[in-house]
This record gives sequence, structure tokens and C-alpha cells, in this order.
Amino acid sequence: MKISVIGTGYVGLVTGTCLAETGNEVLCVDIDKNKVKRMQEGEVPIYEPHLDTLFERNIKAKRLTFTTALEEGLTHGEIIFLALPTPEDEDGSADLSYVLGVADQIGRSIQDYKVIVDKSTVPVGTAQKVREVIAKHAKCEFDVVSNPEFLREGFAVDDFLKPERIVVGSSSEKATELMKKLYKPFVRSGNPIIIMDEKSAELTKYAANSFLAAKITFMNEIANYCEKVGADVDQVRRGMGTDSRIGKRFLFPGIGYGGSCFPKDVKALYNSGKESDYDFKILDAVLKVNKSQKVALIPKIKEYFNTSLNNKSFAIWGLAFKPETDDIREAPSLYIINELLKEGAKVRAFDPEAMDNVKRKYDTKIDFADSMYETLEGVDALIICTEWSIFRTPNFSKLKDAMKGNVIFDGRNLYDLEDIKKEGLSYYSIGRETIISER
Repeated sequence: MKISVIGTGYVGLVTGTCLAETGNEVLCVDIDKNKVKRMQEGEVPIYEPHLDTLFERNIKAKRLTFTTALEEGLTHGEIIFLALPTPEDEDGSADLSYVLGVADQIGRSIQDYKVIVDKSTVPVGTAQKVREVIAKHAKCEFDVVSNPEFLREGFAVDDFLKPERIVVGSSSEKATELMKKLYKPFVRSGNPIIIMDEKSAELTKYAANSFLAAKITFMNEIANYCEKVGADVDQVRRGMGTDSRIGKRFLFPGIGYGGSCFPKDVKALYNSGKESDYDFKILDAVLKVNKSQKVALIPKIKEYFNTSLNNKSFAIWGLAFKPETDDIREAPSLYIINELLKEGAKVRAFDPEAMDNVKRKYDTKIDFADSMYETLEGVDALIICTEWSIFRTPNFSKLKDAMKGNVIFDGRNLYDLEDIKKEGLSYYSIGRETIISER
């Protein structure tokens, strides 16, 4: 099949590359000339495990091509995916200007039947808005389908190639059959293609992400309460997670969720509710708790250093909002860095993938190291913000020798408390016993 993907951000590039992997002829369109040139030369502009292999293979086979010409993309594809930004507006709602702007150009340009697929995460009713905008100018038949993505950063290629489910919102039998044909190679193991109306498909994505955000937030609340009463959140988590109605996933407490999806989607659903005169009280609480959780380590740091952080030096391990990505959008590390700088502290950071993105944001305000141990030279404390695998089993002797101080503030509960006690370190984590040790 001939497929066009408009927008080569995270979702668009993974979608286009994975669709090419099953033999489709995919043309990706982006307005960024430099980015398109780099992709044409074989450079993957984002970090995502395994994407580079598929990307290179399909460019070489000429199944994956790139252009800046929207007209070319609209002519090429029988199915046209809109993978465009829907950034957060000032009031927290989703900004649909990119989606509706391209929809207007589609209506003016298409000459034969097309299936227009909303791949971006969009509010309920967007498919209808896209349909109306295209219909103003279109002189041929077309259909608009909602097909939300469920891609986890760090696992996106596997999620696309082996989806748990594919959701298609469509009121057209013709469009539905084309979507089933397109996705058939990805569901050979029997996982479902779920067909529903467009509004339900749009809401499914928001509901799924908001539920997971609420689950994370609930465990952070439980962790905070554990600290008040002397319970251990790890034991609570294990006791809860063995209940099949609850499950083990998304029960790990920490310093809040970040990234491109959960923060934006929870806010967008909350604001969509207000537009329909409905008050999502749970989502209001999720937003408030997550905002405060991102800086939950700061009071602990101030307590340890008797309030003043002026001229104290901190090493930060992990800058991305989660492991296996270079994405720093809404990353808790940034909130912690901002608070430290505000208090007059000095910061030196390391992350396996996200440092370039953070350098562009902070320039010379913080220092960067070439390795996790280099960050520790002469610092008063270590702060862990992202649970990269390389941080899980450090050489504690090397760590203690390098640091001037003797304390770790762990926002991801990476270490066993008994192990830390044996190492003679002071240790603050989330929802567990605090260990204070003399050096």
C-alpha cells in the first residue's frame, strides 16, 4: 500500500518506519528542510532503541522516503496519517492549529479518494472538525479515521510491531477495511483490531494515559503517607501488585511522571471536561500531586543541609523523563535543577542520551560530565532522577571515594536499604526508611 505520514516527530517517524517494514511504500513529510535532509542521508533524528536498524533497512530498500513537499505526500498516499504536534495551549487544552491547518491544505489538494488518519493524540470531536475543514474544499470522496497510538518511549518499535491492540475509530466501511488490511501483518498472533466510533477512539487514548497517570500518582501518595507513619512502600507495593485486579505495573513510586504524553494528555482531558461542563475531580488531584511530587526531594535535601543550599554541589544521575529515551519534556530532573539553581547550588549532570537536549536548555548554568562517576568528583550529594540500568549497580567504593559528601537522594528507589546500610551512606528515597550514617 502507498502511505503518507505528515509529520516526522516521535510518533510519525516510528509509524512511517514500521509501516515500511511490512512492505508498504511510505513517504514522510516534514516542513523542516534540515531534518528532512538528515533523514534522507540516513540519520535518525531521535533516540529510540532498534529504530535505527529498521530506518536504515527501509531507506536502502527505497520503501521509506522523505520530502518537504506536502503536495507530494498528498498525491502519494492512499492512506494519509496526520502525526502532527498538538501542543499544550496556555489553558492546558490541546492546540489543534497544526492538525486543522494541514486538513485545510488536504481539502484544497486531494484529487481522488483518501483515508485521512488522525494519529496524533487529539480531543474528542477532532475527527469531525478535520472532516468539516476538508469538506469545505474537497471535490472528491474521503474519509477521516481516528487511530490513536499507544507507543511507549523506549519500547516504541516493539509496541508498533507487536501491539496489544489497535484502536480504529471509523464510521466508513470502506475506510475500516483499508485500515484492517494495513494492520493485518501486525496482529497475526491474534491481538485485536478494535473498531469503534471516532469519538470513542479519541477518548480511549486520553482515558488510558490518564488512568495510568492516576495509578502512578496514587502510589506516590501512598509513598508519601508511608514516610509519615513508618511503613515501607516497597512492601506495600508488593502486597498490592499480587492482586490480579490491580497488577504489578505502574506501582513504583518516585518523583512524578513526565514526558510528552501523560502530562499533556491529563491536562487536555481535564480541560476538555471543563469545556463540556464536567469536572474531572480525580484528574485535578492527579495534576496537583504530580506537580508537587516532582520536587519531593527538595525538602529532604534542605533538611539534610540545614536549609541552606548556597554553594553546595550536587551530582545528578539521569536527565531524561524515563530510561531508554532522550526526551526531557516535563522531566522531574529539570524541576529539581531549577530549584537547586534558585537556591544557589552548583549542579553537574550525566545522562546516557539526554545531555545534548539539556545543554540546549541550560547552556552554561550547569556542568555536564562524560561519565556517571565523573559527576561525583568533590560533590556534596548525589541525586538520582532517572532509573537507567547503569545506575542500578554502581561501584559504591568508587562512589564514596569520589564524593566529598556522604549522601544519596534517590528519586527512583534504586537501592536496597540493607545494602546502603552496609556501605555506610546516608540515603533518602521515596516512601521508605531514611538512613543517616556518619562518614
